Amino acid sequence: MQRGGGGPGLITPDRLAGMTGLQALQAMLAGELPYPHIADTLDFALVEVAEGRAVFQGTPQLKHFNPMGGVHGGWYATLLDSALGCAVHTRMPAGRGYTTAELGVNIVRAATLKTGPLRAVGQVLHVGRQMATAEARIVGPDGRLYAHATTTCLVFELPGARQA
Repeated sequence: MQRGGGGPGLITPDRLAGMTGLQALQAMLAGELPYPHIADTLDFALVEVAEGRAVFQGTPQLKHFNPMGGVHGGWYATLLDSALGCAVHTRMPAGRGYTTAELGVNIVRAATLKTGPLRAVGQVLHVGRQMATAEARIVGPDGRLYAHATTTCLVFELPGARQA
């Protein structure tokens, strides 16, 4: 996202008018739209999008550890929620939005400072008129599973949205 010239920021509704969710995420990857500030805060980035799929990558830093020396569960949850939500976002037509209604996270392996980059791969399971579901996994460079999650999202028409 940064290589494309983009930086963190907020996207105004007029810049999204007529864009599908996939088009908006592709524009973000190309640096044509800003990416969310949370990506800088938690040191992760969107690295790939396709219809029904979103991939984020991040490397946990010492600032993401809890006092007991493990990566804070909130880091895993936010990385997973981002992959899940953006996977759903790729399936939104212009003028439609979503919000997370439920998020279930299972952390199965501890990451350390030596783990290296972790990837969260989100995949849509179902998109309907009012609800969408997706699943995601965090895997290490060696393909080992670190965490997995599911989500249920509410789907709705965006207020004042102009549909294509």
